Amino acid sequence: MKPHRITVLIALVAILWLGVAPVGAASKEMIQLQTQVQQLQEQMTAMQRSFDERMGVMKNLVEQDTDAVNKAVNALNTLGGVLQKQQTDAGTRSDQLSGQIQALNDTMDELKVRLAKVTKQLEDMQAAQQSIQAQQAQQSAQQQALKDAPPPDVLYNNALRDYTGGNNDLATQEFQQYLQFYPNTDLAGNCYFYLGEIQFRQGNYQAATQSYDQVLQNFPSGNKAASAQLKKGLALIELGKQDDGVAELRHVIQRYPKAPEALQARDKLRKLGVSAAGRG
Repeated sequence: MKPHRITVLIALVAILWLGVAPVGAASKEMIQLQTQVQQLQEQMTAMQRSFDERMGVMKNLVEQDTDAVNKAVNALNTLGGVLQKQQTDAGTRSDQLSGQIQALNDTMDELKVRLAKVTKQLEDMQAAQQSIQAQQAQQSAQQQALKDAPPPDVLYNNALRDYTGGNNDLATQEFQQYLQFYPNTDLAGNCYFYLGEIQFRQGNYQAATQSYDQVLQNFPSGNKAASAQLKKGLALIELGKQDDGVAELRHVIQRYPKAPEALQARDKLRKLGVSAAGRG
C-alpha cells in the first residue's frame, strides 16, 4: 500500500471516529478498531517493503537459474551432436562425453530443485501478503458496520422493550445485533443474560447455560452475574445435571449471601432436599 493511501485511510478513520465520538460505548469500539487498523497498516507497510526486497532477490535468482538451465540444455544438445558424430571412431572420447552429459543432467536436476524452492518461497510470500490484505479488509468492513450501527443505548432499549413485551424473536435479533456491534460494553453482559432468559423460557436449557456462562466468564463483576449463576444452576438441574446445578446454587449463596438470588438458591435447594452448605 502506498504511503499517501495509508495517510488518506488514517484521515478517514479519524473522521469516522469524530462522527461516533459522542457515544461512549461506540467510541471505545472505534478506538479499538482504529488501533487494529493502524497495526495492520504498519504490518502491511513492513510486509510490502520486505516483499518487494525479497521479490527482487527471488526474481534475480530465477533469472540466473533459468539462464543456467538454458545454457545447460544448449551444451547438452551440442555434446549430444558431437557424441553422435564421433562415436564410431572415438570410443574413449565417447565415454568422456557421456560422463560430461551425465554431469550436466545432474546439474539440471539440481537447478530444478532450486527453482522449485524459489517458486515455493514466492508463493508463501504472496499468500502472507494476501492474508494481511484480507485482515485489513475485514477490519475496514467492521469499522464501516460500526459506523452504520444504531447508537448502543437505542439498540439496547429497543431490545429490552421487545423482551419485556414478550416479542422474543425480535428481542433475540436485537440483543445479538448489539453484541455484534458493541461486544465489550457493560450492557453486553446484560444482552447475554437476556438471551439466556429467552432460551430458558423456550426450554432450550443447553443454549441458556452457554449464554449465562458468557456473563460469568466475560462480565463477572456485572450487575447480572448473580442472576446468571442462579439461572445457570436451574438450567443444569432441568438438564438432569443436578450435582452441577446444586454446585452453582451453592456458589450463588457463597458469593452473594445478601442478594435476592441467594434466597432463591436456598429455596430451590430446600425443595430438592439438599443442604445449602457444601463445597463450591
